[in-house]
Amino acid sequence: MRFSSLGSGSEGNAWLFESSNDQASPTRIMVDCGFTIKGTVARLDRMGLSPEQVNALIVTHEHDDHLGGVFKFSRKFNAPVFLTHGTWRAALRTKRTDAAYLQTGLVNLIESHQAFEVGSLSIQPFPVPHDALEPIQMLVSDGQYHVGILTDCGSSTPHLVRMLGKADALILESNHCPDMLLQSPYPDSLKRRVGGNYGHLSNQTACEILRSLVGGKLRFAVAAHLSKNTNDAKLVRTMWNDILAPAGVRFGVACQENGFDWWNVRDILTADNTAQA
Repeated sequence: MRFSSLGSGSEGNAWLFESSNDQASPTRIMVDCGFTIKGTVARLDRMGLSPEQVNALIVTHEHDDHLGGVFKFSRKFNAPVFLTHGTWRAALRTKRTDAAYLQTGLVNLIESHQAFEVGSLSIQPFPVPHDALEPIQMLVSDGQYHVGILTDCGSSTPHLVRMLGKADALILESNHCPDMLLQSPYPDSLKRRVGGNYGHLSNQTACEILRSLVGGKLRFAVAAHLSKNTNDAKLVRTMWNDILAPAGVRFGVACQENGFDWWNVRDILTADNTAQA
């Protein structure tokens, strides 16, 4: 299985996962789509894919940088959408779609604790604390490897840490530096929202999650959803390196414009095993 990002940040997010169980016809899913059709197609092309090769879209929650392009993409390319009942209600409320779209057969309402399958990929969602109606994050598996996603989450919980303990690779939000957020020109209401228990993960909280996972299955991590205004990629790299390097866990940083290129989980684990041999 391999995964990549089309872009990560407050201006748009999308993640790609591709199974390798069937080389002739692999399953490809896109988690979230916060870009325009034109932007999404261009970003997919950069990854060597056409939009018709995306088998389904999975939605984490209704905020525009995650949901904004979902239904437009679904309509144009006849791609099924999977989202929680709460996220569907929120999409209707914000007029991102209409009730009639449910009759097309492209909308699949899911439970926030119940696993489901798309082709040869299995998706295990789990609820997270975020200021949305029924937000989820997830584990994606091809039956052999697991990749976890945790972004748009205000605080850590024992349940999400247990879920992420199954991951061989992890996409983890490291959104802001609390000191930079406090000193930012943001309104106080936005500072409270971002830094609150239902906002976004700080660098410190992300590091606490990483500390709880090192020594387990985790072999690769990607820092995601970094704020342009209240964070610094160099700071994140330094903080993550202090935790992950001693444990032999490699990591990268996703950016808004380019996301990150394909990473093959098998290659990551093979390289790790070779290094230990």
